[in-house]
Amino acid sequence: MNLEDSIGDILRKARTSNQTAAESAAHAAGISLAEYQAFENGGKAPAQLKWADLGRHLRINGLRLQRQHEGWRPAPADLDRWREIRVVTTQGDDMSVNAFLIWDEVTRDAAVFDTGFDPAPILALIRDNQLTLRHIFITHAHGDHVAGLAGLRDQHPRARLHSSSRNAPVDQRNRANECVQLGSLRISHRETPGHAEDGVTYVVGNWPEDAPHVAIVGDALFAGSMGGAREHLDLARQRIREQVFTLPPDTLVCPGHGPVSTVGEETAHNPWFD
Repeated sequence: MNLEDSIGDILRKARTSNQTAAESAAHAAGISLAEYQAFENGGKAPAQLKWADLGRHLRINGLRLQRQHEGWRPAPADLDRWREIRVVTTQGDDMSVNAFLIWDEVTRDAAVFDTGFDPAPILALIRDNQLTLRHIFITHAHGDHVAGLAGLRDQHPRARLHSSSRNAPVDQRNRANECVQLGSLRISHRETPGHAEDGVTYVVGNWPEDAPHVAIVGDALFAGSMGGAREHLDLARQRIREQVFTLPPDTLVCPGHGPVSTVGEETAHNPWFD
């Protein structure tokens, strides 16, 4: 799976978040405006581009961005380590979005994290694996992440809904220090607003055979990038550092778009962080 954000996407996000004109970015990079615009649009850097200087100007790590331009990608994760986790990717509105289904292999109790555009693949997995859907966790209420919610709840009306939206009914809101049991699995949450006001990361632990934690981060963090935050960029980065990057390095990071990664990969390579 390709990274969610191209080099050009990262540059545009950084420029708009910092209210930086293309002319200013071009000057910092040591290239002409035309060369910079071609770089941002096409993703191929001129040989003379000053990566470190451009990064400082846009408040990202230019050398990490250069390594991504040269081909860095997170090492493929063997999801068999966690056994009962499935990535469900659906298409709509010219994009793909991830949802995640996990279950306890003994009780067959299941939880889904976001719904994507179409609940049909999730419903099929629940049926084919003879699961009971107990919980639906929402990382944030943007349309691409909750488009399938009505269809999912229609088939599983007793599943408990969890979100950090202040508009949600009180009994559906995440509560401080709450820990949800799913068979032997434990699910906690960490608030990660910035991309979305109600952004939240769910951390699943106590996997069989001591498999690492799993962090379902929504659009707070992508492999090699992060969701657009614009006026809330500083808050978004602060919460990711505090709430995600403090998890063990082998924690599996499951984003709303693009491939899975790990905390270790992102702390070492993500250009939005040092």
